[in-house]
Amino acid sequence: MILDAHIPGGSISEKWTRHKFELKLVNPTNKRKFKVIVVGTGLAGASAAASLGELGYNVLAFCYQDSPRRAHSIAAQGGINAAKNYTNDGDSVYRLFYDTVKGGDFRAREANVHRLAENSNLIIDQCVAQGVPFGRDYGGLLANRSFGGTQVSRTFYARGQTGQQLLLGAYQAMMRQVAKGSVKLFPRRDMQDLVVIDGKARGIVVRNLITGALESYEADAVCLATGGYGNVFYLSTNAKGCNVSPAWQAYKKGALFANPCYTQIHPTCIPVTGDHQSKLTLMSESLRNDGRIWVPKKVGDTRPANEIPEDERYYYLEERYPSFGNLVPRDVASRNAKMVCDQGMGVGATKRAVYLDFADAIKRMGVSGVSAKYGNLFQMYEKITDEDPYKVPMRIYPASHYTMGGLWVDYNLMSTIPGCFVLGEANFSDHGANRLGASALMQGLSDGYFVIPYTIGGYFAGTKLEKVSASDPAFKAAEAQTMERLNKILNIHGKRNVSDIHRELGQVMWDYVGMGRNKAGLEKALERIPEIRDEFWNNANVLGSEGDFNQNLENANHVADFLEFAELLARDALHREESCGGHFREEHQTAEGEAMRDDENFCYVGAWEYKGDGQAPELSKEPLTFDNVHLVTRSYK
Repeated sequence: MILDAHIPGGSISEKWTRHKFELKLVNPTNKRKFKVIVVGTGLAGASAAASLGELGYNVLAFCYQDSPRRAHSIAAQGGINAAKNYTNDGDSVYRLFYDTVKGGDFRAREANVHRLAENSNLIIDQCVAQGVPFGRDYGGLLANRSFGGTQVSRTFYARGQTGQQLLLGAYQAMMRQVAKGSVKLFPRRDMQDLVVIDGKARGIVVRNLITGALESYEADAVCLATGGYGNVFYLSTNAKGCNVSPAWQAYKKGALFANPCYTQIHPTCIPVTGDHQSKLTLMSESLRNDGRIWVPKKVGDTRPANEIPEDERYYYLEERYPSFGNLVPRDVASRNAKMVCDQGMGVGATKRAVYLDFADAIKRMGVSGVSAKYGNLFQMYEKITDEDPYKVPMRIYPASHYTMGGLWVDYNLMSTIPGCFVLGEANFSDHGANRLGASALMQGLSDGYFVIPYTIGGYFAGTKLEKVSASDPAFKAAEAQTMERLNKILNIHGKRNVSDIHRELGQVMWDYVGMGRNKAGLEKALERIPEIRDEFWNNANVLGSEGDFNQNLENANHVADFLEFAELLARDALHREESCGGHFREEHQTAEGEAMRDDENFCYVGAWEYKGDGQAPELSKEPLTFDNVHLVTRSYK
């Protein structure tokens, strides 16, 4: 398939402005004639629903949670980037653009990234106007802090609760439209299928999670803002409900899936302690502003941290990357943590952890100063570990966190299915092979507040849409297919718990498709995944019925999709014979252990097309060109 990203002409700084002007418009009174479905009510979904409702479109918003306020965007801690340059330290829209392209290891579209950088400042203005309580300095001005991969302070924050506060802002904007009647909210609905009629996305089938009933809804366009697929690893920082299913359903209906192997392993998470855990907990990247990361220099050292003298500590990030120190990008920090633990210098009972130490920060700022910046994070750490980080260093280790891959979209955020738009983490578009910290919130709100309101109007104005109804045969066929699948899951009557099977899949993915990947391991994963999938369909035990409240069925349905998607992820990782960002092929690294790209053969977006169950997917390539940030070997030393 030929992938046309529809990138407008002109200089990089003029593309978005020019494109907005060239897009066809919908008359304000005509907007009421169009219906838009938004699936997902996190930052991307809630901001899109609010913005489209404000414009006058009829919006149907769906979420599987009991309230949009429980969307996983709420868990984001550290901050949101913007090129305001309030600290007068040399920041600009172009520098944010440059840092993001470089941070993504030159595997993102320049045009999309520059648009994101342009919109970043508008986002802050929007959120301040909504009343988001960003941190402020003593004089009352908005405060900034630093995140990884940058040498400026551009991250706006609300203590360690930035995602929650931003989501409340988007939520209240959406609920204003609910009160006005332009948005209808459907909580506790789990998307089961995308309905395509005459080649265009025209609706969805959902399962009512309270009654178990299947429901169909028609629309003129569908916006998927359903997040990422990090739970394919089982243990991740994602909420347990996060899943790949809506994106996977769209993939099976013709939407290409781009760069699934680009997964982000976050370096500062509370380490795994045993099989009793069902998820992991993130400790904000903002902690790396003042915390120092180290391990004992002596292999196998079991002394408590406070008994290890300064000259026997290895501050490995500060020594290896003096220009950026502890604020290197996430992929670099994660690989280095794995490296020192592999060398036997890990700490804690499992030896799969490193120290994040605030002793120097406490000496410099006092306990009260550290508490003012990170108090809720320290409290969370102590509740989980029963250790006081004011007295002993935190123990951290990398964990699955975010996914840069997703459904392929063009510059208008439209997938290869006309009328199916994809926003936020669910698409692949802005972060390349590695996302910089504090940029996920920026992308979600940029897509929802400032991109989709323009581009969806251009689609409506330039597309002839026939009238459809939820009673049309295509909807009935989708419902029947969904019911057949749910009954098939319920009729397995095996002996194994679904979560146990999911954990087995996650272990295979972590071992062979995690931080370090190689040809033999990926081939092993591609051998094991179908075996685990067969085990699910022959030996899973899912209790209850389909026509009722049934969380066992809900979970099993998502795990079934992960068992298919995992194979695509591993296949993509095997085909990409290079190391870039979060995709680290051990065969392709420098003598110093850094990622080694192959720009001659792999400077493209790899997008996979579904060809049927049991058939190999087909790879299409969108070449990437770099006219503004020239291809160089990424270095943070």
